[in-house]
Amino acid sequence: MNPVPNRMVIYPKDVMLITGIQDARTARKFLDKIRKKFKKAKGSFISLDEFCDFTGFKEERVNR
Repeated sequence: MNPVPNRMVIYPKDVMLITGIQDARTARKFLDKIRKKFKKAKGSFISLDEFCDFTGFKEERVNR
């Protein structure tokens, strides 16, 4: 059986844990800013690559 790969989608709870944002609503607004930058539809997924590109964080550190 193959191991399950790491998750590739960022959710508001992930934004809260990574950035230290305390409020879920603020985390959702943050993801909306990322969607706007990448011209994505409302409610579409944000990938780990897009999150790292927007924030400037290194993917290796975010994956931990």
